[in-house]
Amino acid sequence: MTHILNAAADRVKWTTRSTAAKRAACLVAAAYALKTLYPVIGKRLKQPGYGKKKEAAYLAAENRQTLHCTETTCKTPSPGVNADFFKQLLELRKILFPKLVTTETGWLCLHSVALISRTFLSIYVAGLDGKIVKSIVEKKPWTFIIKLIKWLMIAIPATFVNSAIRYLECKLALAFRTRLVDHAYETYFTNQTYYKVINMDGRLANPDQSLTEDIMMFAQSVAHLYSNLTKPILDVILTSYTLIQTATSRGASPIGPTLLAGLVVYATAKVLKACSPKFGKLVAEEAHRKGYLRYVHSRIIANVEEIAFYRGHKITELAGYTARVYDMFLVFDEVKRGIYKRTVVIQEPKNQSKNGANIEVPLSDTLPIKGKVIDVDHGIVCENVPIITPTGEVVASKLNFKVQEGMHLLITGPNGCGKSSLFRILSGLWPVYEGVLHKPPPQHMFYIPQRPYMSLGSLRDQVIYPDTVDEMHDKGYTDQDLECILHNVHLYHIVQREGGWDAVMDWKDVLSGGEKQRMGMARMFYHKPKYALLDECTSAVSIDVEGKIFQAAKGAGISLLSITHRPSLWKYHTHLLQFDGEGGWRFEQLDTATRLTLSEEKQKLESQLAGVPKMQQRLNELCKILGEYSVLKTIKIEDEIS
Repeated sequence: MTHILNAAADRVKWTTRSTAAKRAACLVAAAYALKTLYPVIGKRLKQPGYGKKKEAAYLAAENRQTLHCTETTCKTPSPGVNADFFKQLLELRKILFPKLVTTETGWLCLHSVALISRTFLSIYVAGLDGKIVKSIVEKKPWTFIIKLIKWLMIAIPATFVNSAIRYLECKLALAFRTRLVDHAYETYFTNQTYYKVINMDGRLANPDQSLTEDIMMFAQSVAHLYSNLTKPILDVILTSYTLIQTATSRGASPIGPTLLAGLVVYATAKVLKACSPKFGKLVAEEAHRKGYLRYVHSRIIANVEEIAFYRGHKITELAGYTARVYDMFLVFDEVKRGIYKRTVVIQEPKNQSKNGANIEVPLSDTLPIKGKVIDVDHGIVCENVPIITPTGEVVASKLNFKVQEGMHLLITGPNGCGKSSLFRILSGLWPVYEGVLHKPPPQHMFYIPQRPYMSLGSLRDQVIYPDTVDEMHDKGYTDQDLECILHNVHLYHIVQREGGWDAVMDWKDVLSGGEKQRMGMARMFYHKPKYALLDECTSAVSIDVEGKIFQAAKGAGISLLSITHRPSLWKYHTHLLQFDGEGGWRFEQLDTATRLTLSEEKQKLESQLAGVPKMQQRLNELCKILGEYSVLKTIKIEDEIS
């Protein structure tokens, strides 16, 4: 009886000690958690003060001066696993899963089933390992052999499941990438976003990098992260549940070990976060540098001849790619809606600070878009429409003119006066900041630049660009019609020279400069627009062929708006829009004969006065040698004094 009592007393003491140890562990965990969370709570409580500082800085910047700066000099938040990351990921989720039942959802469910299957297989193998060890300890050879055979047999489905997980991960990444690419290119090619992103907005330095590599890496990172997170989480949950069940069945309390394990995991996570570098920022910077390297190489390839002449970790990685892909879609969406942003330097007033703050200011804040664009069936009418560049420079103020069908407008002026800029406004590439612009829809206007774009494809594709062959047939065109068009622009010889309409070549290198310009004019005859915007598009074409092309265009009923410096083309126009290069302009009916006479007189005076400076210099030298004065020299001296 005494032994029983002593044993009971020892058990009570042990229970008391065990309870005290659990309480001590809980107190230590609570103290550590309080110490860790106190700085975070303190920062949250200080948020209103920070907001006031930010508001004060904003108010101080009202009297700012905006100066242009490059993207790399402006400070942007570093990508990281924070609230912005989860917000961006949720926004991108709407693109990845536009509705509940999709292909991506199916692949995700299959992938989840494979991950859960591998977790249960891992638990089963772990239990089987314990039984094998137990059979060895109990010296039961037949039991050991049976368990070993089971262990070997389970390897077959385990191998299949592992391979299936990798396969499904790749399929899920491919589905994500397909969805993102389709959405990105649909947005990129809507409303000429591809042009406005480069010329009207300054946030994306290399859109091609974001559209290709960034999307690919983001899709792979999302799929890989889901696999890497789901499997460990399931392992921890199911293994912990199994251990708790085992401990409970044997009369032990799982609370203390669970708290201790949680404390260890939390402490480890905090240490790793404190010691690890900012992988999100590094990944974003790496992607930016790759894009810049690709851009530089593309410039080298495009200008190789001129140059020769001159001799001249997982979740943080995902945060980096998420930020870049999210920013890309954000820029595409805002540009499509007419919201442009450029990187500028904001300088505070001198009495507050001498340093400027680098922030991003929407272009619409400094240049509000108040103008209206109205599509009409006939005529082009500008009512108080200024020409303003994307940087905010006013090139010409309040244009007022009207071009009706049958009128042909000649546009002249010095370089940089706004001639090509007017075409960009008429084409819808630049916004109308003030006034009202009445113009036909885009399908009734056709722009031909000085260097036409040669597309990839056959010779037929060059003439009908940007139409496809099916669209050409829908319009009722045949190859014989295209031959007539090439005859109009004196380009039919290339059909025999290059091997027929189906010949596929690198046409930007095969065709000469004049042939490429005539190909651009051939596209005008194919599309038959009401208005053709011609921007020095025949500067490399001979004068006789150029005149025949312009005459054929007038005969086809196409109204010409031409920028040209050749007097030989003046006679094909009826009206003149002349810029003076200082913001002024005039619109009038063109008197070709008078203008040609004045031009000839100007050229004659230029040739006569070309030698005057040298003659004046020699006269001054002779007067100095002879010690005499000349009437011309005296007049010059009096003019200088006055």
